[in-house]
Amino acid sequence: MVGQIALLSHRGVVQASGPDAAKLLESLITNDMGLLASQPAIHTGLLSPQGKILFAFFVVQLGDDFLLDVARDQAAALIKRLTMYKLRASVQFTDKSPEMTVAVAWGGTAPGVPRGVITFSDPRTSSLATRLLLPVVRVCELGVIEPDATTYDERRIALGVPDEQRDFPLGDTFPHEADFDVFNGASFTKGCYVGQEVVSRMQNKTVVRKRVVRVSGDGLASGTEIKHGDGIVGTIGSVVGKRALAMLRLDRAAEAAGKGEALTADGHPITVAAADLTRYRESVASKPVIDL
Repeated sequence: MVGQIALLSHRGVVQASGPDAAKLLESLITNDMGLLASQPAIHTGLLSPQGKILFAFFVVQLGDDFLLDVARDQAAALIKRLTMYKLRASVQFTDKSPEMTVAVAWGGTAPGVPRGVITFSDPRTSSLATRLLLPVVRVCELGVIEPDATTYDERRIALGVPDEQRDFPLGDTFPHEADFDVFNGASFTKGCYVGQEVVSRMQNKTVVRKRVVRVSGDGLASGTEIKHGDGIVGTIGSVVGKRALAMLRLDRAAEAAGKGEALTADGHPITVAAADLTRYRESVASKPVIDL
């Protein structure tokens, strides 16, 4: 069976080059650059000093350089932020988005990979897809492509993998709320990085009461508020059909489930994935609830 391919036209590529590139990134991002010695890519974030996600991206090593797979409309801002931190470090950042793009392939045997294409299994979960970084001029060589990525999003939602901007707002979300701890987006053993103290405290001492989780129901629409009674407890993010991801107060969702009461979105009852509620209940049993 031939695999499926979707073009992620909203993604761009930033190149980090220079002898200090790895060292600088290691001192800034949530994940461990050392993992690239044993795996082709990492997923990571650059945080504010308060521990909230400013940028989420993948890092791939290419010889002595690194390619950052990031939202296309965030590429320039990411370069500006990284440059602010570089001081005297010997590293240069270049926006390669005008000449490079990103695609994903999954399900069966993908067509032959054209020359100049970098491939890696999605480090968040290998069940999702293989990502491809490729020159724009090579896109036509990939064969049949799903241009709007709906089928890919359906797969991503079913696995519970959030997409920044659509499923959590940049600048106002802690890594645990965006499931970085679930989907390999942060190292809890590496040294210091920007926002590390907050991330460490959430990992070791705090029950995370708000997360991106899977929900299902009728009439789902991105941006719709989720309610328990008259209270707002979450917001719908990515939607495909009757399935969606949502940023949700899990303590309120668990309370509603315990009482046999429904959460609603635009008047329609919604169901939270049982596995996501179970994970929350297990965390409550193992850690105290501490407000940040």
